[in-house]
Amino acid sequence: MPKTRPPYSPEFRRQMVDLVRAGRDPADLAREFEPTAQSISHWVAQADRQEGPREEKGCVFRSNVITDSGGS
Repeated sequence: MPKTRPPYSPEFRRQMVDLVRAGRDPADLAREFEPTAQSISHWVAQADRQEGPREEKGCVFRSNVITDSGGS
């Protein structure tokens, strides 16, 4: 029978989301921590849906698509 573990805490998930948004790769985080890269990516997408698009340094991030919001 497969091993099951308790769900990850909301704080842990938030840390993973913040690390991805800071530029870390979900696959690297999966190797360093326990969850799969797919789980981490799912948490990021879920946070994006709940919080809406986020702006950072002149760019708008939406569903893994980056569009330049500044005119140059």
